[in-house]
Amino acid sequence: MDKIRLGTFVVVAVLVVQTVASLVWRADATLTGIALAFNAVAAVSTALFVKRGGRAAWVVGGWCAGFFGWHVVGLGELAGWWTTGLDAAFLLGSSYQLSVVYQAVLATACGFAVHLLLPRRSAPGV
Repeated sequence: MDKIRLGTFVVVAVLVVQTVASLVWRADATLTGIALAFNAVAAVSTALFVKRGGRAAWVVGGWCAGFFGWHVVGLGELAGWWTTGLDAAFLLGSSYQLSVVYQAVLATACGFAVHLLLPRRSAPGV
């Protein structure tokens, strides 16, 4: 499996997990709506990316970079490193441990997808 297909698979997995978590968790209607809207737009971007044969990977990589940042902010909020006032957005139910694992796994998956999808330039002479 090439890196673009693997990266696309990771993006789809992240979107599915985030969407299911948003629907099951139901912390706040506004937060749920915003999460679902972002996931829907990212899903459309991913579908267009796949339809175009893997061209313009930077668009999907950009979505993943944004999702990576969101989950890192969530980890920092849960760890007490900073306060954003969005602690309700980062907690899954009332389980602190599950929330930390969820944020860590999704941050890692998003970072991995960015690594796979963004183009690389080889050094001259290599």
